[in-house]
Amino acid sequence: MSVRDLLKMSLSSLWRRKLRTVLTILGVVIGTASIVVMISLGLGLNKASMEQIEQYGGLTTITVYANEGGYSYYGGGVAVSVDGGGGDSESQEPVRIDDAAIEQFAHMEHVEIASPVLSTWVLLRQGVWENSASIRGMSREALEKMDVDIKEGTLPEEGGELQFFYGNTVITDFYNSKTGSNPYYENYDYENPENNVNNLADVDLMNTPMFVIFDTDAYYNSQYGGTDENGNPIPAPKKYMVPASGLMAGGPEEWGENANSILCDVEALKAQLKKVFKGKTIPGQPTNKSGKPYKEIYYNQAYIRVDDMNYVTEVQDQIRALGFQAESNVEWMNQVQEQSRSIQMALGGIGAVSFFVAAIGIANTMMMSIYERTKEIGVMKVLGCDMGAIRNMFLAEAGFIGLIGGIVGLMLSYGISAIINTVTKGTYESGISYIPLYLVLLAMAFAVVMGMLAGLFPALRAMRLSALSAIRNE
Repeated sequence: MSVRDLLKMSLSSLWRRKLRTVLTILGVVIGTASIVVMISLGLGLNKASMEQIEQYGGLTTITVYANEGGYSYYGGGVAVSVDGGGGDSESQEPVRIDDAAIEQFAHMEHVEIASPVLSTWVLLRQGVWENSASIRGMSREALEKMDVDIKEGTLPEEGGELQFFYGNTVITDFYNSKTGSNPYYENYDYENPENNVNNLADVDLMNTPMFVIFDTDAYYNSQYGGTDENGNPIPAPKKYMVPASGLMAGGPEEWGENANSILCDVEALKAQLKKVFKGKTIPGQPTNKSGKPYKEIYYNQAYIRVDDMNYVTEVQDQIRALGFQAESNVEWMNQVQEQSRSIQMALGGIGAVSFFVAAIGIANTMMMSIYERTKEIGVMKVLGCDMGAIRNMFLAEAGFIGLIGGIVGLMLSYGISAIINTVTKGTYESGISYIPLYLVLLAMAFAVVMGMLAGLFPALRAMRLSALSAIRNE
């Protein structure tokens, strides 16, 4: 019997028993849809978590912090103590981030970029509008690698004058200096967030001069009648006009890693701070035992980018061994993936129960088919039909049930997935149901294989029927 004849006879047999075939296929449809939808929920939650991690720093970046004393960290599963020089906690030397440390980080294996990060608080003023904001200086190379979407202008130039690159939500923090009110948050429309663009302060970040006060302590003291050590009123500090280099793409409602950041070139920021404070202690900078500032400016953080996610933990441990604190999203990602695997196994198990019930339905249908076609089987044997052909005919019928049920089940899965994603789109940007191509192929293969396995016992029973007994069967 040729393959074509085999398939033709199998389909013909299924077509003769339409109602029973449809009901059996319906069980496979429900089983396939259950498994696919359940697994897609686990995959979707994992995908949504990964997208969130990408928005907040990515999976190949490490943030390094200074260490003002001893601490412990875990490296290679072993607790390692770092005391910064030995002795009790009061004698421990701080481990700070300077240019030498940045150079050391840059020469580590697998490190693509090692950039200093210098932050300071300033007061931005434009007309009656004010904003107490944090400025973050980094190297131009690091800013470019951060893949910031630019709406207007460019990233700050390296080695030039100080310029600000504004994040897309910075404008939401401007308030009226006379009334203290913030129109954006005070008039926030929770039901229609797209209307909040009308509540923004009347500030032009790109084209209107922005006055910046770096010595915020002196400013507030002068505003509220503060006096110096001699009892004289503290004068208002000088205001500097800092141009904008560019604006980040996105609306005030779109949050991301740098949405509320004001970025600039780190060398330009260092030069500006030295100019403003002229030997005085720069806010946030350490002082020696006599209370005087160091000549060198220390950085708040270091931004490290590794060439491959698989080496992040290794580089992290090297940095920690030097006495610094280091954090990355890989640690968070590992926890998320572990939870995701548990969710997928639990949900997949629930779906598998439905498919197991469908497999019992296929076996039952094939057994009933054998009882009804006993005489037909006997005639085939008497005519010399190969036993394997008889077995394959019933296996093909079971496989067709699995195939058709799998196809319809996948179509149903996509429909259910679309509904779930529509309902959850407000919380998760891409929804919580994700059906990748490999899941489609696995589901189809699983449906066909399970169908054939369910039909294997009935097919073997058909092979073992006695030809004489089968012919005599009424």
